[in-house]
This record gives sequence, structure tokens and C-alpha cells, in this order.
Amino acid sequence: MSEALKVIPTTDEVHTGVADVEDVADALADVLADTYRLIFKTHAYHWNVTGPAFYSIHKLTEDQYENMFTAADELAERIRALGQLAPMRMADIMGRSQVEDLDQTPSALEMLEDLAADHERLAKRLHALIESAGDSKDPVTEDLATERSAFHEEAVWMLRAIAAT
Repeated sequence: MSEALKVIPTTDEVHTGVADVEDVADALADVLADTYRLIFKTHAYHWNVTGPAFYSIHKLTEDQYENMFTAADELAERIRALGQLAPMRMADIMGRSQVEDLDQTPSALEMLEDLAADHERLAKRLHALIESAGDSKDPVTEDLATERSAFHEEAVWMLRAIAAT
């Protein structure tokens, strides 16, 4: 095996003026974990939704999981840009995430309500990250978290609007 392939990733010191790099990266990892779990849940609901609102929910959830998949990469790359390691094990994702599964197979309405609650929870977590990043003089993470929060807040609105019909 080539020596180049034996390199193990490590954390690095970054001197960009961001204070509390580990804390910011840790909060980013929490958001990444929630995002990753919500991608799966959204995709699973996308596959399994039925009923008169099928197309609307199917299309909306597809747009949402595609957006979050791209965001997961951006979140992980921000953690790396801060010199820290992004989560590498599914156990880490599961342990960090506040997104939980329902005990029973949900109706279409329950899917919408469940996803809306998860997006709302994630938006709140992002609001805390925005504040933390600001305190740590990290405008890049602040901007990323603000953009992500706006997405999740809009997702709550759209999911609840469909649920209201």
C-alpha cells in the first residue's frame, strides 16, 4: 500500500482569528448530525407518503432532502476549515442528533407535522450557533448558520401550509 494512503486525518491549528474553534466546530457537528438524520427521515417519508397530497409532499420532501444533502457537505467542510474533524461514525451522528424517529408508521399528516417539528428544532439549534459563532468572531460560520436557519424556517412554513389543507 502506498504511504500516501496511510495518512490518518488529524485536527490542525487554524489562525484566522476565530476564538473557541473547538466549541464552534462542536456546535457545527451537532447541526451536521441533525441535518444528516433529517435527510434520511425526509427521504424515507418521500418514499413512503401516500394519499391525496402525495405529489405535493413527494416533491417538497425531494427538494428538501436534496438541499440538506448539499448543506451537510458544506457543514462538514466548515468543520474541517476550522481545523477540526467532522463526525466519521454513524454512532456519532446518532449520539449528537436531536432528531428522533417516530415509533409507528406515520400518516401523511403526521409526516408533515414530524418534519416541521424537526426543522423547527434544527432552526433553534442554528440560532444558538449563530450567537456562538458571533461571540467567537467567526462570521463565516455565522453566515452559514444564518443561511441554514432560513432554509429550515421556510421548510417549517411550507410543511405546515400543506398540513393545513
